[in-house]
Amino acid sequence: MPEIPDLEGYRSYLNARLPGQRVETAEAPIPWLIRTGGDEFVKRMPGQVFEPIERVAKLLIFPFESGDRFVVHAMLAGRFQYVEPKHRRRSVTSWVLGLENGMEFRYFDQRRMGRMYLIRPEQFDEVVPRWTEMGPDVMDPQLTPEKWLELLKKSRAQIKSVITNERIVAGIGNAYSDEILWEAKLHPFRKRSDIPDEEIIGLFHAMRRVMEWSIPIVTREMEEKGLPPNHYRKHLRVHRKADDECPRCGHRISEITSGKKVTNFCRECQPGLER
Repeated sequence: MPEIPDLEGYRSYLNARLPGQRVETAEAPIPWLIRTGGDEFVKRMPGQVFEPIERVAKLLIFPFESGDRFVVHAMLAGRFQYVEPKHRRRSVTSWVLGLENGMEFRYFDQRRMGRMYLIRPEQFDEVVPRWTEMGPDVMDPQLTPEKWLELLKKSRAQIKSVITNERIVAGIGNAYSDEILWEAKLHPFRKRSDIPDEEIIGLFHAMRRVMEWSIPIVTREMEEKGLPPNHYRKHLRVHRKADDECPRCGHRISEITSGKKVTNFCRECQPGLER
């Protein structure tokens, strides 16, 4: 699933190319992924002019001069392409926008799980699932350490489950939660209720450090190599690094799979209840 660094990379890449471009043609080969209607998308998109793209949590929002908004939640396998029309289309291409500069903006989804909505601004609450239930975006400047502490106090669950719950704070997924917890030296399965407030505040600062470190790396990778078919993860220090040495203490990185999600951490510098 694309997480904040991936989405910020997409946003930067596309903001250098899409704003001011007019949509000339629209196709929806897999129309049902556009939850507000594939036919409506094909009818309404030609003539739209892109404005700068926005991100809220794991959503990319494409505003248009008309006031319309195209909201994309890529889920697990959704990917974007900005290519010449001669570029071969993937069989799972869900929609294609032909632009006035001769390029095509496409979306493909191997698992066909993505969700898209073409709406007016006043329709967010009504149409976009859980829009009103989401906690604050973790990169929102108004999210302070004190507010973070207040939000996390609402849960007694394991800390990894807490920070990946979008109803508490929005935007952290499986991969970057491992990195954030490693940075904070917190065991992913410690109960939130067992963690002192000062460590929760430390977790906030760890989260911001990880994001501020990762976003430029992923953004630069996309700008240099183009939009990726898979998410860039080579820079991560513990996620999917089972049996590698911990870059901080040299201990072996552990891996646990639970609920179809892989969790990686260092038992030495992220001690849990076994100590």
